[in-house]
Amino acid sequence: MTINRSERVVEFSANDYECMAHALQLAKKGLYTAHPNPRVGCVIVKDKQIVGEGWHEYAGGPHAEINALQQAGDKAKGATVYVTLEPCCHEGRTPPCTEALIKAGVVKVIAAMVDPHSRVAGNGLEQLKAAGIEPASGLLEAQAEALNPGFIKRMRFGRPFVRIKLAMSFDGRTAMASGESKWITSEPARLDVQRFRARSSAILMGVGTVLTDDPSMTVRSEEVRHQPMRVVVDTHLSMPTDAKMLSEPGETYVFTCRDDAGKSELEAAGAKVVRMPFCAADVDLESVLDQLGEMQINEVLVETGATLSGSFLQAGLIDELVIYVAPHLMGDSARALFRLPGMETMQQKIELDIIDRRMVGQDMRITARVIRK
Repeated sequence: MTINRSERVVEFSANDYECMAHALQLAKKGLYTAHPNPRVGCVIVKDKQIVGEGWHEYAGGPHAEINALQQAGDKAKGATVYVTLEPCCHEGRTPPCTEALIKAGVVKVIAAMVDPHSRVAGNGLEQLKAAGIEPASGLLEAQAEALNPGFIKRMRFGRPFVRIKLAMSFDGRTAMASGESKWITSEPARLDVQRFRARSSAILMGVGTVLTDDPSMTVRSEEVRHQPMRVVVDTHLSMPTDAKMLSEPGETYVFTCRDDAGKSELEAAGAKVVRMPFCAADVDLESVLDQLGEMQINEVLVETGATLSGSFLQAGLIDELVIYVAPHLMGDSARALFRLPGMETMQQKIELDIIDRRMVGQDMRITARVIRK
């Protein structure tokens, strides 16, 4: 049950739940392709039969409602529409979905959640109501929100959702003292990381990771239409011009505190160099996230070393941790998961809420959220 904008209690039936669950499954098909738009699914039902369904496949393409209406054709008249996000009511790359729904003659629209976009934010449902269509929202709302954490956060706060990926041994080590780290986890876990990369708008790392590992930071999947943006935090502009990622498909941005000859050399090599403000000592991470939000980046996957990981954590900028734990020990001289200077008492500990645990091959994947005090 939920309460719509007019505070009227709405009772949802078992069939309503079933139809919205199907719409959510359709929305997941856009997990790797809808960026920077939200992942949305839509089901059109008449006489308890699905007459049309669709999902938002890519930015600039038809929205989920339009794809479902095209499939339903004349059968949409008098039907109920289940959509995972409130229909848009403004002109963007495509016309408003509310106009198409009104024109099609549907009689009811149930949205899983209200669109947090300032140009919608309940106005889509109000527009439908004014046209004589019964609106409702809140059905499987939590599941709909979980599908679009980046879009929701960017709409509400102007910043992307930050997910950090970490791999460690059973005793919490990420590399040997020499820096050797290949491979801590098994092949299934590394393939699992590819899925997190694929759903991300950007992959962020420190320049130390580039200097040590020279990674490509690309997604190896046929399901991906474009490579996520690569973001390198490089305070002193020490990024090498022959870094492997600069020759890979997709864009590489370098956020730095310097603006000298090294900038033009890096840009000639293919990087896009951004001189950041507020550089007292290091690149200001909050400013980086603000900039990425302006660039329509929804989800950021942080893949970096202990120092930058610790900086993100201590600054309170991490929304979710994904930690792969391998069943082996690396010893107390090996490198730690985070560098967290200044933590000396138990009162300073950072508490986590474990929201998921599962095996990926022989490794355990732990998903956690930081408990905000």
